[in-house]
Amino acid sequence: MKLKLSALAIAVALSNSVVAENNEEVERIVVQGKYLSVNESNSVKSPTPIIDVPQSLSIITADEITARGINSIGDIIDYTPGVNTSQGEGHRDAVVFRGVRSTADFYIDGNRDDVQYYRSLYNIEQVEILRGPNALLFGRGGTGGILNRVSKKADLDADFTNYKASVNSFGGYNTEIDLNLSTSDISAFRLNAMYEHLEGYRDFFDGDRYGFNPTARFELADDTILDISYEYINHERFIDRGIPTGADGRPVEAFRNIVFGDPENNFNDLEAHVFRTNLEHRFNENLKGNFNVFYGDYDKVYANFFASAYDQINTPNQVTLDGYIDTTERENLILSGNLVGEFQTGGLGHTVIFGAEYIDTSSDQNRFNPEFSSNGDDTENFSISRPLNFRGLAGVNSSGQAVTTGFTDLNDDTRVDLQVTSLYIQDEIEISENLDVVLGARFDRFDIDVFNAANSEQRARVDEEVSPRAGIIYKPQENISIYASYSESFLPRSGEQFANINGDNNRLDPDVFENQEIGIKWDFAEGMSFTAAVFDNEKTSPELEDNNAERFIIVNSEFSGFELQLAGQVTEAWFVTANYSNLDGDFEDTGRTPRELPENTFSVWNNYQVNEKFGVGLGLTYQDESFIDNGNTRTLPSYTRFDASAYYDISPKLRVQLNVENLFDKLYFPNAHSSHQVTVGAPFNATVSVIGTL
Repeated sequence: MKLKLSALAIAVALSNSVVAENNEEVERIVVQGKYLSVNESNSVKSPTPIIDVPQSLSIITADEITARGINSIGDIIDYTPGVNTSQGEGHRDAVVFRGVRSTADFYIDGNRDDVQYYRSLYNIEQVEILRGPNALLFGRGGTGGILNRVSKKADLDADFTNYKASVNSFGGYNTEIDLNLSTSDISAFRLNAMYEHLEGYRDFFDGDRYGFNPTARFELADDTILDISYEYINHERFIDRGIPTGADGRPVEAFRNIVFGDPENNFNDLEAHVFRTNLEHRFNENLKGNFNVFYGDYDKVYANFFASAYDQINTPNQVTLDGYIDTTERENLILSGNLVGEFQTGGLGHTVIFGAEYIDTSSDQNRFNPEFSSNGDDTENFSISRPLNFRGLAGVNSSGQAVTTGFTDLNDDTRVDLQVTSLYIQDEIEISENLDVVLGARFDRFDIDVFNAANSEQRARVDEEVSPRAGIIYKPQENISIYASYSESFLPRSGEQFANINGDNNRLDPDVFENQEIGIKWDFAEGMSFTAAVFDNEKTSPELEDNNAERFIIVNSEFSGFELQLAGQVTEAWFVTANYSNLDGDFEDTGRTPRELPENTFSVWNNYQVNEKFGVGLGLTYQDESFIDNGNTRTLPSYTRFDASAYYDISPKLRVQLNVENLFDKLYFPNAHSSHQVTVGAPFNATVSVIGTL
């Protein structure tokens, strides 16, 4: 079994507050980042110091997000070890966690947020990225890691109004407001809202995003807190699925300014209503309960045309376009709760988490392919030009023939009903002052019914899985921990978006992931930490044999690597976070390398406070080359990108800030979806922001 050296990436918020200038505020943020308590985060679900968590994780706070000009999940991933971005077909967040690609392992306040869309950060207190299987706390999926957003809650003890307004060199702009009112000694109201107009560096790209999130907090008793939240989400944007690769298997740079799609029918619309209620009650000094209700109603449609084939040798001046329109209507109801108890038995200390979760999901989705008038097929060849001679579902093909099309060919129409019932328990056992052991397991019953309306076919499957977790933490001294952990996770054959049990797939057991990790966390100076870890993640996937549908075979794949990170205040004026990861993987049956698995990634961010009012930042992110396809015939080139920032505090309540992405205007290709859909990275882009408090 391969094990390589790796590191815990903890991006603890050591940077200055957006408008604060004193050390007391910085220290407050540090303390808040060291503990993941139930009322601040659901990632760990116990009041455990990060140094005592036997797992790799990274945290970035709202203050860092603002200071570094981050406005997407992808921007965070660029500076996080062990993970990288995938294209997501131009309409969704997609992350590769330690070689495992995911579009569904996203959470908000610990609640599953599995609809495919681009997530906003305007109402987020911090973002947590846990790596390695996470089934014990999060259930199915989480096979390579999870990303949890912690939302802003109303504050009982403060009245403030923060705002931000930005404009960038592409022509896009956004506004945000964060208002908190302490309405009485026992109640408070908070409103976060945003509007963003999107403009891009590629032809036809534009869009609009709205977000509206009022929250309320009530202190029902001295030991009881109730949080209520509603969020309205409305996102529209152009879908750009990138450019083809050529005969050498690499992106064709000459096509970097060409959009291979329909300017009017490459679009994404999402509207959602999300309700969250959380009740926290402390029964006594040693027992606390957390009870949560989550309901989300999502309505999404996206349509797109894209380059599906390109032959640079024989037909260098023409491309094949394919396309489809896809709709999803989903309702998620999640009821969850846990009890956290701390007690002593026989000289041993225990922190026990006992939890339960019930999920009821209804998801209807359909897809229609186009039918071109020229051939009755869903693909057609067009001459390569800027723009393509194809707009509004009509154009002229590469033979000079006028063609029209429409989304009339039904590809699939599925109606999904899903119920998941889960129970879990975990015990953090303090053997001595220097030694802790973590033991736990989760039971999931995954019951899915899928009606394929196109074929009038009903399929169902029930999976019952137990996911264990074990860890050991040795602390030779208070500021050093050495840990080892083992965990398992699973992914049902219905897939991340539930519909993939057609054919014989409903006969197959879930994929199982086993993770082993060892690491060290060292807070070697005040405000400075170094972390390192080694991991090995093995996937076991039952498959039907190609030549015998009655026989099952086991296909194994393995992902291993190591991560390193240094983070903290080097001096009173200089903050730095630097990380490196090395990833390796292979499919046991072919020996090939999984797609989107760069061997080396490196990033560093520096922030230097020149004086009381002025500060600058400089960062770089490097990604090694990787394969676009599992057949290892197409390659995503390596790249290095530099980013920068500068800010000036006009007053304690007003800051002007400049953020620059791709400082040296480098042409690069950060990710891809398939062989002929490679993302063109954004060129130099400067954003000017005004950030303040009323």
